[in-house]
Amino acid sequence: MTTATLPARGRAAPRQRWSRDEWIARAMMLGAMALLLTFLIAPLFSILVNAVLDKEGNFVGVAHFSAYFQTPSLLRAAFNSVWVALAVVLVSVPTAFVCAYALTRTSLPGPFKATVRLIALIPLLAPSLLSAISFVQWFGNQGVLKFLLGDFSIYGAPGIILAEVYNTFPHALMILVTALSLADGRLYEAAAALRTPPWRQFLTITLPSSKYGLISACTVVFTYVVSDFGAPKVIGGNFNVLSVDVYKQVVGQLNFSMGAVVGMLLLVPSIVSFSIDYTVRRKIKAQLTARSVPFTPKPRRVADALLALFCVGVCCMLLATIGMALYTSVIKLWPYDLTFTLDHYRFALFESDMADAYTNSLKVAFVTAVLGSVIVFLGAYVIEKTRNLGWMRNAMHLMAVLSMAVPGLVLGLGYVMFFNHPANPLNFLYNTMAILVISMVIHYYTSSHLTAVTALQQIDNEFEAVSASLKVPFFKTFLRVTVPVCLPAILEIGRYFFVVSMASLSAAIFLYTPETILASVAIMHLDQAGDVGPAAALASLIVVTSVVVSVLYSLATRVLLARTQAWRHLRRG
Repeated sequence: MTTATLPARGRAAPRQRWSRDEWIARAMMLGAMALLLTFLIAPLFSILVNAVLDKEGNFVGVAHFSAYFQTPSLLRAAFNSVWVALAVVLVSVPTAFVCAYALTRTSLPGPFKATVRLIALIPLLAPSLLSAISFVQWFGNQGVLKFLLGDFSIYGAPGIILAEVYNTFPHALMILVTALSLADGRLYEAAAALRTPPWRQFLTITLPSSKYGLISACTVVFTYVVSDFGAPKVIGGNFNVLSVDVYKQVVGQLNFSMGAVVGMLLLVPSIVSFSIDYTVRRKIKAQLTARSVPFTPKPRRVADALLALFCVGVCCMLLATIGMALYTSVIKLWPYDLTFTLDHYRFALFESDMADAYTNSLKVAFVTAVLGSVIVFLGAYVIEKTRNLGWMRNAMHLMAVLSMAVPGLVLGLGYVMFFNHPANPLNFLYNTMAILVISMVIHYYTSSHLTAVTALQQIDNEFEAVSASLKVPFFKTFLRVTVPVCLPAILEIGRYFFVVSMASLSAAIFLYTPETILASVAIMHLDQAGDVGPAAALASLIVVTSVVVSVLYSLATRVLLARTQAWRHLRRG
């Protein structure tokens, strides 16, 4: 019997050769993986290495960890971070839940709901220091409402909690609005048919169905508070927390080994919270089935009026916070001279040592928006639209979502330890604007990656299959089909990168130089120097800039959608 007549089962399957497009796709995948390995995994590994070495580079094991836990002041910082974060969760999440309930489960007018959503998202556009500066003006030693606190001081835990509630409220609100929007109307119809009272429907249907959203909101808020640096630095006083402790160890004492230990400790709650949040988000997506019926709220005058009043109160407090910062930026000196002036803007933008900070922030935000959008979307495209990737797809996706679990302070510290090493061939990036841009892209990679993946999953894979069968190069399909269809998501990714880069402080605090200082860092230095007016002016400029960019994004999206996606409307018709 010849080889040709052997059964198919006895012959080795011929090895399929990769096409040119598959080679290009794998090269792109390897490039994206190399990027994340170099700028995410390697810096984290450097922190781990420094945590077990002494100043001379000798291995000391867990000696630094033991020293940390035996130092009462350092151990107290960890305890303070945990209980303050829990306090913020207990205030921010229930408040956001009530507002989310009002936006999704009431028959309040559409314009009212849209206004509440718009105001609630304003804190996302502001640096975390803005809320701290504002609360000092409201409740500080010379604050407008100082009398309400009596003998209590806003500096310390109370101020951090107030500032972080303001900063985290929109994050919790967005998650809970999504969770409450996934209600199955059939459950409420059955409950109404059985004459179940509204309060019992809330306890037996609404709360259980939104439990995953509540858990996710709690983990996101907890992680944000533990890792935030701006608010504790401005309003924390002598109340020490982990994020400030990292800064003190590295910048104040040049103790990189102990700073690495604190960085590792700061990474633990973030990774735990991220793991919980990632699991919960997958369960949220699985909540609705094809048979689910959208929930339509029925008018309830008393309940709707009370919820509307609650939302108005929350919006007033949010506006009062940002309004105080804006007011502080246009008066000479609170509370002694309330004369209107633009001197603070002139000082911050032209006359001080921080004059280039705002321009640098614009440059970094713009480059991050463009570069980040390209890198993230190409990486997501290769993951979703390339076949036979095997382990590479899982490894790439894991690294892409891991960046969400890394606090900005830890990432910045890792960059200092990794890129500042003389033997590192990438040492030339250190102390440049490029490393600031890269840190922003990596720090906010996960949210943008998930946005891109969601958009790409809406495109049928048959497009690529048909193109391949017709021997059309994949890049033509990518440019003529994929990009136009996913254009809204790409623009949203760019807008997101711009806004967060303008306001980001945590990673940049370790990486800036006098020539590359950013506006968020300049705000902190101006506040420390007692120049509250110029600090408020710079913070206000960041908010105004982000608002303008968001408006331009909305207009551009509307125009581009009308030109590139008219087929959607034709299909609906």
